[in-house]
Amino acid sequence: MSGRFITFEGGEGSGKSTQVGRLVERLTARGLDVVRTREPGGSAGAEDIRALALNGAAERWSPMTETLLMYAARSDHLERTIRPALARGAFVICDRFSDSSRAYQGAGGGVDAGFIEAMDAAVVGETKPDLTLIFDLPVEIGLERALARGGADLRFESKGLAFHQRLREGFRRVATEYPERCRIIDASGDPDAVFARVWAAVEPVLP
Repeated sequence: MSGRFITFEGGEGSGKSTQVGRLVERLTARGLDVVRTREPGGSAGAEDIRALALNGAAERWSPMTETLLMYAARSDHLERTIRPALARGAFVICDRFSDSSRAYQGAGGGVDAGFIEAMDAAVVGETKPDLTLIFDLPVEIGLERALARGGADLRFESKGLAFHQRLREGFRRVATEYPERCRIIDASGDPDAVFARVWAAVEPVLP
């Protein structure tokens, strides 16, 4: 059986990580080989880079430096986790992937889209998601949720409302530019209602 590569995207506090867990449980219950992973991170080296990228002051890294850090982490993640799992036919469920670079560093940070696409072509190549779920939620609600949960890695949450508005617009633009793989998920409402939307998008791509 061939696996699938499914990515979850969206702004801060959109609830996608909760829904990643629910989807992994549903697929595992069906007897599928499922690998849950995340970005930045997902391999030992990439997790080290995550600690650098997500902690500290909002202006610790420039958007260009962030882009390079994210693609360095993504390269290791692909080599050591994603590609081996797909090669054995596993389902890879990833909390963030390349579209976060398009939205965070591109739309949010102003890094040239052509540069990001060149990096993506070199690092990701043909290992593209089969399905991308983009969680959409009003920025104010998402930030309120994200700040309420706390934690040490709040560097991106602290970048300000205007940044997060650009971020939301960037994710919506990704959905328009890649309609063959992207589905926008209304992230409002209770978790059960959101998961029903997730499952309705995922079920058609199952073997």
